[in-house]
Amino acid sequence: MAEILIVDDDHHLRQGFQRLLDAEGYATRTAASAEEALHLMRERMPDCVVMDVRMPGMDGLEALKRMRALDGCPPVLIMTAYSTTETAIEATRLGAFDYMLKPFDIPQVLELLQRALAAGESQRRHEARPEADEPGDEDDLRLVGHTQPMQELYKAIGRVAPTDALVLIRGESGTGKELVANAIWRYSPRSRRPFSVINCVAIPDTLLESELFGYERGAFTGAQHRRIGRIEQAAGGTIFLDEIGDMPLSIQAKLLRLLQEKQIQRLGGRDSIDVDVRIIAATNADLEQAVADGRFREDLYYRLKVVTLWTPPLRERREDIPALAAFLLHRQAVELHRPDPGLEESALCYLAGLAWPGNVRELSNALQKALVFNNGAPLSIRDLQQVLDAPAVRQHGPLAAETAPSGPGAHPPAAAPNGNAGAEPPQPGPETPPAAGDPVATHGEERRSLAGIVADCLRSGDASPFETCMDIMGRAVVREALRQCHGNRSQAARLLGLSRPTLLARMEKYGLKIETRISDE
Repeated sequence: MAEILIVDDDHHLRQGFQRLLDAEGYATRTAASAEEALHLMRERMPDCVVMDVRMPGMDGLEALKRMRALDGCPPVLIMTAYSTTETAIEATRLGAFDYMLKPFDIPQVLELLQRALAAGESQRRHEARPEADEPGDEDDLRLVGHTQPMQELYKAIGRVAPTDALVLIRGESGTGKELVANAIWRYSPRSRRPFSVINCVAIPDTLLESELFGYERGAFTGAQHRRIGRIEQAAGGTIFLDEIGDMPLSIQAKLLRLLQEKQIQRLGGRDSIDVDVRIIAATNADLEQAVADGRFREDLYYRLKVVTLWTPPLRERREDIPALAAFLLHRQAVELHRPDPGLEESALCYLAGLAWPGNVRELSNALQKALVFNNGAPLSIRDLQQVLDAPAVRQHGPLAAETAPSGPGAHPPAAAPNGNAGAEPPQPGPETPPAAGDPVATHGEERRSLAGIVADCLRSGDASPFETCMDIMGRAVVREALRQCHGNRSQAARLLGLSRPTLLARMEKYGLKIETRISDE
């Protein structure tokens, strides 16, 4: 049983909070001052602290600073009736889990408390984790995935790596083409020699030729000394040419000579230089169209097509997303020197249901942004929705069926023949609970039978009518349970036979919200 320490000089507020938390199944202790709270924490550390800011003697901010200095300090929730910019910023800077204003929205306070306790548990797991669990350089370059497309890619890497064959890696932006190239190099006989990465669009056209092939003294104004190019510097090793589809035509001819004759010529030089390098190239461009448009040499195109590997987009390996998200979040946490909060199960299902047009790169960036604003609790659907800028399109599949995106940008199902979104659950406001005994949520009309809803879903063209019907029924059941329990989430969870976090996840999924505000007076 989690223990909460309530710190406030207001006797009535302490009693009210204590009765509320006792009813929710928590153990509580109270303190009338910051000094008393620090004494109690030294005796026995609670699982969470709820503390006022303005108190006689030591104020809440000074107490927060001292609490954070204690070993094993739990999450601290700051509460106040006086909202100022300075107090909010200072409380956050000092490490408060969150900052809430009186009068309180009780359901939101209870949900916040749940997240604070989850954050404390996550912090304890992080502190207990052995150092060997921290990712190293090898992990940063690791390909993650167990689905069939990834297994095929692994086998292809294993076959091509021991050879010196030219490899062209194709795939959408953000699918990990450089990781594939690195894996080929690491498992090749050239792994002890250099691996040089050159992005053909990151270097201006006027500099790319000299960067690749080098130049002789006097080759152009300012060329005071001979310079050895990146290709010569990687002698015996591997060159990875990223975005080769955007390489200028003038340089494509020199690259073709390198591939065919294993020779280069420095800019301004006359002598041919033999070089021993393996070339791995990558592009997300449509090379066939580029050849047809005259933007890419046809002879170079066929020369590059010795071995072609394709990196699958995330939408084709959606079952990999939960494991990939957990891996990326842990890596981001290490880089930001923050604890790894983990992800709620419902959040993993939510991530697996998004389209990710930016693929792994977009997923990694979203997790990093969520981690920056995270206060230690496992990432929830709400945390992810707050940082995702691009519209998220639902992709039907075994994981997406668990949690359909309910935030902004969620893709609606196809419209029914009558012009309504036949498979889309309604979105009534929080103050419009269903009438007692209503077996299902309203759907397109004010009231309709379950058979009518199913029939409309099947006719609507929805790609997943079964999941849509289950969502409609689940939403109605949760709403009715909340209505019967007068908005008490703990009682509703017991009535439904669910854990409270599971109920909260369902409410998040269905867009259900309870508005109950009370004064602290």
